[in-house]
Amino acid sequence: MNECWRDGNRVELLINGEAFYPSVFQAIEEARQEVLLETFILRDDKVGRGLRQVLIDAAQRGVRVDVIADGYGTPDLDASFLGGLLDAGVRLHLFDPQRPLLGMRTNLFRRLHRKHVVVDGQVGFVGGINFCADHLADFGVMAKQDYAVKVRGPSVQDIRRACLDLLAQYGDMPAADAVHPGGPAGPCRACLAIRDNLDRRTEIEQHYLRAIGRARERLVIANAYFFPGYRLLRALRDAARRGVQVRLILQGLPDMPLVRLCSKLLYDTLLRDGVEIYEYRDRPLHGKVAVMDRHWATVGSSNLDPLSLSLNLEGNLLIEESAFASELDDHLEHLAASSCRRVTRQYARRGYWWRAPLVFLSFHFLRHFPAIAGQLPAHRQVLHPASLEENARQSQVQP
Repeated sequence: MNECWRDGNRVELLINGEAFYPSVFQAIEEARQEVLLETFILRDDKVGRGLRQVLIDAAQRGVRVDVIADGYGTPDLDASFLGGLLDAGVRLHLFDPQRPLLGMRTNLFRRLHRKHVVVDGQVGFVGGINFCADHLADFGVMAKQDYAVKVRGPSVQDIRRACLDLLAQYGDMPAADAVHPGGPAGPCRACLAIRDNLDRRTEIEQHYLRAIGRARERLVIANAYFFPGYRLLRALRDAARRGVQVRLILQGLPDMPLVRLCSKLLYDTLLRDGVEIYEYRDRPLHGKVAVMDRHWATVGSSNLDPLSLSLNLEGNLLIEESAFASELDDHLEHLAASSCRRVTRQYARRGYWWRAPLVFLSFHFLRHFPAIAGQLPAHRQVLHPASLEENARQSQVQP
């Protein structure tokens, strides 16, 4: 497990697109040497167009700009959107795109799910927020509740290195010494945790297990897609049994109803050991955050489900600072009190007679899922440079 903790960071919590997008756009507007950006989803909407413009402006003033978007999450961008970026010199890469089959995307597994931004090696962003308008409140009832962090200090170099390592798969990357790292910026101790399909397959899960095992008073996890493996479930139950207040904030207004159904299969098992479960009801919860004993926290892209824990490329920032952890804890406490419904065992056991076999099968499947998923057939994942010609070919087979 990666133990690359760095002292001397300053970390700022960014809640929803209203805080995240202006901060990222301002950082790119101030860029002088390099912009590295990774995202699962990039859409041609008001957020995507805003990002497009600041990237074009940066490239035109001589900044080297590399953008990596996932080939599944970002399946099609039209020629007018791509053309301005490519003409300005923005280098846009697609992570493992595949041609649709009968109009259906087939590249579901092993996605680039990270959301990283690094500007001039001085400021970095890590979180769960994509570049699309459904992370803004004015999107409507299905606008997502989500989180990211802005980082200054030594940990920015670890985020940059993760981006460069991914670009190296394509064989065309900025020089390692293209920017000068910044010095200490604040009192925060931080560590970038990565999950990949090479030698860091369980890193994020291991950090969660360690934090749960060390919890003594309070543990709060807010996670959009909650269907963890046996080890995490057992750790949460063990923590509650030893007297830790364990609180889960999960989706109550789901954007993917099937995922919520899977989560509900686990409710009674968790509740009977004292785990508290709250369902967030205002809008779809898309966050992937946790806080332990108002001292340790994490914000990132990793859900606690089989895709994130066993297949996707993910990135979470781990943070040890009382001020930051307390701020996140206070926010989640307010969320639970004002916008959530607490789940009771009576509610969880409705229809339990027919769900009990599913719970049993789920537990045993989850216990072995990481090993099973690791054996799924997989080709070598690569980056492909985006081009107008390739976009035209892809669009001809779109439904």
